[in-house]
Amino acid sequence: MTDRRDELAGNLATVERRIAAACEAAGRKREEVTLIVVTKTYPASDVRILSELGVRHVAENRDQDAAPKAAACADLPLSWHFVGQLQTNKVRSVVGYAHTVQSVDRSRLVTALSKEAVRQERELGCLIQVALDAGVNGRGERGGVSPDGVEELAGLVAGSPGLRLDGLMTVAPLTGEYAGRQRAAFERLMDVATSVRRAHPAATMVSAGMSADLEQAVAAGATHVRVGTAVLGVRPRLG
Repeated sequence: MTDRRDELAGNLATVERRIAAACEAAGRKREEVTLIVVTKTYPASDVRILSELGVRHVAENRDQDAAPKAAACADLPLSWHFVGQLQTNKVRSVVGYAHTVQSVDRSRLVTALSKEAVRQERELGCLIQVALDAGVNGRGERGGVSPDGVEELAGLVAGSPGLRLDGLMTVAPLTGEYAGRQRAAFERLMDVATSVRRAHPAATMVSAGMSADLEQAVAAGATHVRVGTAVLGVRPRLG
């Protein structure tokens, strides 16, 4: 366990230096960017070590992995973010532990999240997932709603009991006009975020950038970066 702690501490320090350097290059203060460590496929023991090392935000993308892990770490001062595509039949479970759902992308999901948040007497933070590779059906390859659909969905979240509109999220697309152009993709997200804030000034959170492209996200103005591999190492293959 000491070896694993040393490994995670070293990786965290490296990621911290990268974020700090990116902030300096962009003329931003370090405290403007929050690190979210994506712990998917890794055990609760790693989450516990990360907490001891000062991590306060962790993310998961599969409820079947996240729910037992969150329960095992319920005593830790952590904020849990759900970042994967969320089916409505998993909403009850996810609302039970998540502080923020970053992958809100359709009205049916908003309705389900609102109903469950009210039932559990919780306030749930929500980010609209923006699909910059959205096709004719308005959906992205990895979930999300097209930029044209964000305003309407944001209004629905903001007006739904039990939900709080915190901002926007995106994943750098693998196809379409922004493929391989992470900086341009994140700048487009910031444009959409600026439009959303005109109607919803408190929706200031912009979640973008991962292990390979966090610098581009910070340069564009992201407030949160989601880093997994750079902290935890190469993940084991899922069965």
